[in-house]
Amino acid sequence: MGEISNNSSSAGIDLSQFYQVFFEEAGENLELMEQKLLELNVDAADDEEMNAIFRCAHSVKGGAATFGFSDVAALTHQMETLLDKLRRHELTPTSAMVDVLLAAGDALKEQLAVHQGSASTAPDTSELLARIRAMAEGQAPVAVVKAAAVATPVSSTLKSMPVPKATTRAIELVVGPLEKPETADALSELFQEIEDLGTIEPLDGGRAADGMRRFRVVTTTSDTDLLDLFTFHVARELIQMRATDPGFGFFPENAGAPPAEDPVDPGYGFFEPMPDAGLAEAAPASNAADAGDDAAPTATAAAPKAAAKVIEKSVAAPDQATLRVSIEKVDQLINLVGELVITQAMLAQNSREGQLNQQLLAGLTDLERNTRDLQEAVMSIRMIPMSMVFNRFPRMLRDLAAKLDKKVELVTQGEATELDKSLVEKITDPLTHLVRNSCDHGIELPADRLAKGKPEHGTITLVASHQGGSIVIEVRDDGRGLSRQKLISKARERGIDAPDSMTDQEVYSLIFAPGFSTADQVTDVSGRGVGMDVVKKNITSLGGTVEIDSAEGYGMSVKVRLPLTLAIMDGMSIGVGDECYILPLASVVESFQVAPGMIKTIGGSGRVVEVRDEFMPVIDLERVFEVPRFDFEHVSNIMVVVEAEGARVALLVDELLGQQQVVVKNLEANYRKVQDVSGATIMGDGRVALILDTGSLVRRTRH
Repeated sequence: MGEISNNSSSAGIDLSQFYQVFFEEAGENLELMEQKLLELNVDAADDEEMNAIFRCAHSVKGGAATFGFSDVAALTHQMETLLDKLRRHELTPTSAMVDVLLAAGDALKEQLAVHQGSASTAPDTSELLARIRAMAEGQAPVAVVKAAAVATPVSSTLKSMPVPKATTRAIELVVGPLEKPETADALSELFQEIEDLGTIEPLDGGRAADGMRRFRVVTTTSDTDLLDLFTFHVARELIQMRATDPGFGFFPENAGAPPAEDPVDPGYGFFEPMPDAGLAEAAPASNAADAGDDAAPTATAAAPKAAAKVIEKSVAAPDQATLRVSIEKVDQLINLVGELVITQAMLAQNSREGQLNQQLLAGLTDLERNTRDLQEAVMSIRMIPMSMVFNRFPRMLRDLAAKLDKKVELVTQGEATELDKSLVEKITDPLTHLVRNSCDHGIELPADRLAKGKPEHGTITLVASHQGGSIVIEVRDDGRGLSRQKLISKARERGIDAPDSMTDQEVYSLIFAPGFSTADQVTDVSGRGVGMDVVKKNITSLGGTVEIDSAEGYGMSVKVRLPLTLAIMDGMSIGVGDECYILPLASVVESFQVAPGMIKTIGGSGRVVEVRDEFMPVIDLERVFEVPRFDFEHVSNIMVVVEAEGARVALLVDELLGQQQVVVKNLEANYRKVQDVSGATIMGDGRVALILDTGSLVRRTRH
């Protein structure tokens, strides 16, 4: 980025400070463009959809050109040319065009990754550029050849940026008034950096009068691209252009005079009306809305005071509802709130032990309520909608279905359901595998579906919902389902004990065995038996569970149940001897007093308890954790029933201490992994209490 930074610094602006904002905005624009392309109906394309896709590409191009990412600018420019003809109805959209634009979006992400430093090689886009150019010129599509990712030098200047060809024309350019007249010299440097941009020469002998600078520009570049480039160095309201040759463009006639206090933006040809949108009578409100979208990239480099004023007018309104904050700051805030929760719990405990006046007790009650409200508000900052996960699957399924010669429709429900950001990042890979599994193993080929009386299009449904203190994510398909007999046969081939007496749920759970696969042949998609065991392991590590249901010939459902957050949770504190343990409240079903004769011994060592005609294993926490006891005659007589992984166990404890919010601390990171323990917390009296892993305790009884 050396050259562009040097040029920028000479103009008093260091653009490097805006890189991260550009990368974030570019990523958002590319995600939105992909989503719009996948939703596009090529047989009846909506004008507004085409305009939205065009604006995404245009925004990325504007920022890339300014920061010197010439490879990104070159590709987005070709995309923009094709999209512009589509939105003007000069071309008719086709599936091949959607394919090539999606491929271009992928290439742009790879290029941006190189500029960010997260990748070392950039893709060779020559084949892609040729295909887009051919389509834009109305030629037959070039044969699809997937270009290999090869190391290509990425220029740090704008020298190879393509410039739209048009009739050569002369422009009088007036800039100012400027606090630093030499700022306008950056515009002259642009013409040296970019090939075919044209020529620029001062009309004022290089001297400023009242902060004004005047130039003569000879160029073939469109008004849009000139303004895109100029406004990153000089605020748009300080730039005036007038065609010195008759008949070229529409420019204000007051070039050379200082701008009025409230100048009227003539548009500079940025947003020419669509064929169906009327001509000169285009509504100002519409133009303002579009200007907000196109001006977005300029917001990142608004260093001069005047530029900041322009941005305030054009893009501040849509952005007022959101604020970019680094995840580190949010994490720090959550840690501080966690400490506040611990302090509040300590004060509450001390207040119960001592005699306090009424006012102090009322204040502590308010503190408890406010602490909980603050904790919920802070936690909500980290919560993001499941749509952030679901949005990646339409593209993946489109490509996968094409590779497998299948027809698949994706249905999503509950996209607004929120989940903690840390969980979203960790659940994405397991969900991706489940969706791929449904498409590859579940959904049949169109001919097979028709033969079974099914529609040729298979359906994969993603559902997210809140249930109690958990979130449930379901991946469901209407494919062939699981074959009980086939699973049992495969298990026996691998030496797994699989008697015919197994329940359906136990048979379905066989697919989680390491290396287990029902695929008849290995493909590049799946079938190697690597995946489902990892899926379950990853979800279990998050304190979640996986449930499978299936009907052979009709489909299959996989439900993933997860806690809403990993940072703070509601827990039930229990006492065993002098030790205190925490049970996740979402896992607790009930508690009861043990009556004589309720606990029965089976098999010589195992113990069960009968609760409403249901026998469940008994776990004595005193023995599991080897809790030292000094009152040897004491017998634990309270049971807490917990549920995890679809099964229930009864925990034998001494006493129930209460229910409270606990701040979850990672025990493995601070100490080491402890069996049957998922974390630790600090109690109100300063003691450390272990948070029990109910899933691990349930699995202990199965062994």
